[in-house]
Amino acid sequence: MASAPTEPPPKDTPLHVAIVMDGNGRWAKRRGLPRKLGHPKGVEAIRKVVEAAPEQGVRWLTLYAFSTENWRRPAGEVAEVMRLLKHYVNSDLEKLTREGVKVRILGRREGLPPDIAEIVERAETRTAHNDKFFLQVAFNYGGRADIVDAARALVADALAGKIDAAAITDTVFEARLSTGGLPPPDLVVRTSGEQRLSNFLLWESAYSEFVFPDVLWPDFTPDHLQAAIDEFHRRERRYGAVADDVLAAG
Repeated sequence: MASAPTEPPPKDTPLHVAIVMDGNGRWAKRRGLPRKLGHPKGVEAIRKVVEAAPEQGVRWLTLYAFSTENWRRPAGEVAEVMRLLKHYVNSDLEKLTREGVKVRILGRREGLPPDIAEIVERAETRTAHNDKFFLQVAFNYGGRADIVDAARALVADALAGKIDAAAITDTVFEARLSTGGLPPPDLVVRTSGEQRLSNFLLWESAYSEFVFPDVLWPDFTPDHLQAAIDEFHRRERRYGAVADDVLAAG
């Protein structure tokens, strides 16, 4: 039986990069500013990265913007994140549409404020037919919650006789996640130097490569993204297999 490929992927292979955009609050605090003032700078970084990513071989970009746990943050900070989401969509949606970007919002829709739910719906509907570049924003998202929601949906279908429980495979389950239809991330980047997933893409990142640049998100530039991609291309991806040279030596 042939082993799985272990060579780095060709550099012209389109990539899915997922980013935990960490450090907005710390960026502000280091400058003696309220935490919430770091978020507008974070949006500036988003714009730069979204614009540069296609030229760096990225076809799918998933950004962790707001988790299911982030509702516990100070009310003023949460309100600022909501305001910035609306501002970003209102100011950038037409540009994204013209440039062929398809926007998709991952996470739970239940419980979102009505104005945020409307923004989410508008962004997805307006860009639904685009296919040049894919931008996913994880908003009110949690990896555990997403897995629970998928399991509940499959249990309901099984109880209703729509699916045989014995026919549920990892592929069937994966399709029920809010990321269903997306390729798994090749590379997960978390800024700020922290080295944890924080409930982000728990299922999907099983075989992703991880890079943890020690830079706060508002200071993250396309050059940092390129450095992470260059590091990715130096890695061997084994998917649980063993490299042929190791087998030969052993």
